[in-house]
Amino acid sequence: MSAYVHTRVSNGTGIITLDRPKALNSLSLDMVRALSAALLAWRGDAAIAAVVIRSSSEKALCAGGDIRFFYEVGQQTPQGGSALLEDFFTEEYALNHLIHFYPKPYIAVMDGVVMGGGMGIAQGGPDCGVRIVSNRTKMAMPEVNIGLFPDVGGSHFLSHAPGQLGMYLGLTGLTVGAADALYLGLADHYVPDSDMPALAALIDATPGAQLRAAIEAFAAPLRAQAGASELEAQRALIDRHFAAASVAAVMESLRGDASDFAQKALRAMEQRSPLMMCVTRELLKRGAALGVADCLRLERNLVRRNFEHGEVLEGVRALVIDKDNQPRWNPPTLAEVSAEAVARFFEPAWPEHAHPLRHLAP
Repeated sequence: MSAYVHTRVSNGTGIITLDRPKALNSLSLDMVRALSAALLAWRGDAAIAAVVIRSSSEKALCAGGDIRFFYEVGQQTPQGGSALLEDFFTEEYALNHLIHFYPKPYIAVMDGVVMGGGMGIAQGGPDCGVRIVSNRTKMAMPEVNIGLFPDVGGSHFLSHAPGQLGMYLGLTGLTVGAADALYLGLADHYVPDSDMPALAALIDATPGAQLRAAIEAFAAPLRAQAGASELEAQRALIDRHFAAASVAAVMESLRGDASDFAQKALRAMEQRSPLMMCVTRELLKRGAALGVADCLRLERNLVRRNFEHGEVLEGVRALVIDKDNQPRWNPPTLAEVSAEAVARFFEPAWPEHAHPLRHLAP
């Protein structure tokens, strides 16, 4: 078990607390394993009626995977491959699947930063997932910023967002707050920071079998405090620009729009990996027609291809290791991204019978 994952049971509720505040609860392999072990143990335990995941810090539920670990391990072997790296993504995606199909209310307190891998451990399935955001919530799938793509089930939950909103989030990597998360369908309830202590007390005092209903009753009067969604206000603009037939066409469309919102999106895309924006667009197109398990299998294939290529290693180097903010993307421009280069990411890395996530149920 990880020193950064604490578990306890209160009143029939299994409570998981992430406690790696200096790293904004970035997920290590040990943390993934600790989360999986707890959820698997509680899944069949009749004494546990609900599960809550939260943070010891108001700054973040989870900022994503431990990208320093990705870089250090990926640098050690040719084409960025290692057993530890393979294990991390296989086990992380299996954890995402476990959470999505968890048979008991799975309640994620998405206070503070919730990005990348943090979204993967917060996006419970529609039957039992309960996702709570606050005025401190900063939500994003920013992977294209480090030369990766929206994984941890992002190909499913982004592609099922209304209209072109998922494409907008995936290609820009920009951050949204609570009102936008609610509009996107990536959150269910709003609780302001001033009411977080009361929510914590409610969780401890309420029997697990009644917790989901109690949270809904507690949060319902607070929803209006989340304010208006900017994405809702900009929905027509987003749908128009991000429905374009290619990444280049999206950016060209944005260039013709002088609005602040369009120009902010364009500036963000100009900084992202050209190759991985193109891969992301194709991934979200395919993900819209796939179930959760097949989305995760597809993402697992793309991770292998990405580390073979090395784009994420360069992105992490530029933004986190050397901090020069000058990634040398390969290729450096959209014009140089070929259809063949994108297609390469979708070529099977394993025979179907040997895929590391072949056992995930639909």
